[in-house]
Amino acid sequence: MQHVAFIGLGNMGGPMALNLQNKGFAVSAFDLSAEALARLQAAGARAARSAADAVAGAEVVISMLPAGKHVEGLYLGEDGLFARLPKGTLVIDCSTIAAASARKVAEAARVAGLCMLDAPVSGGTAGATAGTLTFIVGGESADLERARPLLEAMGKNIFHAGASGAGQTAKICNNMLLGILMTGTAEALALGVRNGLDPKVLSDIIAKSSGRNWALEVYNPWPGVMENAPASRGYKGGFGTDLMLKDLGLANEAAREIELPLALGALAEQCYRRFSADGHGGLDFSAIIQSYVAELSA
Repeated sequence: MQHVAFIGLGNMGGPMALNLQNKGFAVSAFDLSAEALARLQAAGARAARSAADAVAGAEVVISMLPAGKHVEGLYLGEDGLFARLPKGTLVIDCSTIAAASARKVAEAARVAGLCMLDAPVSGGTAGATAGTLTFIVGGESADLERARPLLEAMGKNIFHAGASGAGQTAKICNNMLLGILMTGTAEALALGVRNGLDPKVLSDIIAKSSGRNWALEVYNPWPGVMENAPASRGYKGGFGTDLMLKDLGLANEAAREIELPLALGALAEQCYRRFSADGHGGLDFSAIIQSYVAELSA
């Protein structure tokens, strides 16, 4: 069995590590949450005492962390993992971070004689649990082929976006568009319902018309329209508002660096920033519809 260290067992990382363990990989896991570690340990994984303990003897290291500062803190510096990993170790970071941060970490890995991929994911918590995630990969083709069996154990679609950092760039482009689509879908549904339409009927009409989109058809923001969507369970779980806000911020930051105006991306970030500031940062990002229909927050 290939020995894999998995660091970061949150809503996405936990199910991903579990899929690896269930597909026959020997997983050593670490997270600051004792509860998250216990879930992996119950499935047969080894619960490590620290990140350094997790990577001892590992052939592959996978991380899924909240932000670039956490990724850089984990890997870089005298106390970082790059200082202790054997040359040739494959490192796969599945976090969503700035492309510049991903390139910085990848260059440090190269200097240390390690193989590094940035491989952010799309598909949400449902995809992480089902093992149907989409991996958007930046790095060397040979390293991707080495990583492919692990990625296939956690996902369904694997795209090679380009060199180091390209995976992150493609991911923030996708998530910026998702944020725009969700705010637009919320506005359209609110407009229709305020004018007397049934939200399910309106959703069915749009789904067969030119306004159809993923947010409407797979992740409908109106409660009761789609049984398994976060909207129908109080906007709990799923992809948090603050995570969407983070990704929109990354997209707009990348645009500013190349002096590219993003009118809709900037507006979507403003919408989510106001919604988070009103105390809704922990709700699923589809809860943005509450900005237009107050009674949905009850």
